[in-house]
Amino acid sequence: MEIFKVDGKQIHVGRSWTSSNGIQHPKTWARWSDEEKKNAGITTVVLQPLPDQRLYDSHHAEDGSVVSQAKALDGEFGVKASLISQVKNQQASLLALTDWVIVRKADKGTAVPTATQTYRDAIRTKADQMETAITNAANTDAIAALFLSWDVDGNKSGILYDWPEIDD
Repeated sequence: MEIFKVDGKQIHVGRSWTSSNGIQHPKTWARWSDEEKKNAGITTVVLQPLPDQRLYDSHHAEDGSVVSQAKALDGEFGVKASLISQVKNQQASLLALTDWVIVRKADKGTAVPTATQTYRDAIRTKADQMETAITNAANTDAIAALFLSWDVDGNKSGILYDWPEIDD
């Protein structure tokens, strides 16, 4: 991503701007040639991509580079506690989809289908695996490696949020 600046101030595509010498420039300035932009004092800053905001506190420096610091992993408000909370919330949401079957069993004695019970057990097992992996992660890179992702060949890696699906 790019941003444009004049005299250290950001200008926006599609909006007019006034230079430090009082000249009003049109909102169509972005169509100007590179030479015209240079003559008007417009500089382009290429913003480098920010790292994962779940793991880092980051912002862009004036030159577009990234200033970043890893968030605390441990503690009540650390990354690990946040991720474990997310896993627990997702687990609860996924189990809630089939809670009616358990209520029906308690209310009417209707058997819980094997596929439903297998799914619910798999959700609990997967949540336990995710929580253990989060707890055991030694550093920010180890946490980052836990997130579900696919490479260009379609190979999957990571464990977080890779939930089982119910068999019909």
